[in-house]
Amino acid sequence: MRLLSAVLLSLCVLFLGGCNDASPAFKGSDITGTHLGKDLALTGTDGKPYTLDALKGKVTIILFGFTQCPDVCPTSLADLTQVMKLLGTQAKRVQVVLITVDPERDTSEVLRAYVSGFDPQFLGLTGTPEQIKKAAASFKVYYAKTVQYAKTAGMQSNYSVDHSTSFYLMDTQGESRVLLSNNIGAAAIAHDVQRLLR
Repeated sequence: MRLLSAVLLSLCVLFLGGCNDASPAFKGSDITGTHLGKDLALTGTDGKPYTLDALKGKVTIILFGFTQCPDVCPTSLADLTQVMKLLGTQAKRVQVVLITVDPERDTSEVLRAYVSGFDPQFLGLTGTPEQIKKAAASFKVYYAKTVQYAKTAGMQSNYSVDHSTSFYLMDTQGESRVLLSNNIGAAAIAHDVQRLLR
């Protein structure tokens, strides 16, 4: 009987120990171990070359978009502006990065003016179409040009770009850790960032 009690007590201790597991509980999807983004090699709006190694030391929030995006991109960047406010003094340990999917129009100057309009600390990354394609594939991001036509003449007038809209959280070691929906909200994003800042 005493042996049974000892075994049960040991199992209870193990169970309770499991409840205090230190592994983070994210609001987004845990993508630890996927190593997304390893082929990132682009140029920043500050003129510097960037890889994941260059982003180490801070928690990095990466999203893909473009400056002429009519709705999703500005809404996402506005949410990330709110995230930085929610983080308070911790915000200095976080880097927001917008990678353009429209390198033909998003020059460094255009991209810098766009992202800094949301927060002066936000960083834009661009490169050649081939570099963008490689970076997007490394994150398993979809994007494609969509031709728009003038309603009156039926002539091609412009193009837009369809693209994936998720946020990628990278930890301070440059490892992909969390995938978040773009409509999850600033509070949930801030929560997961704070988990990675621990």
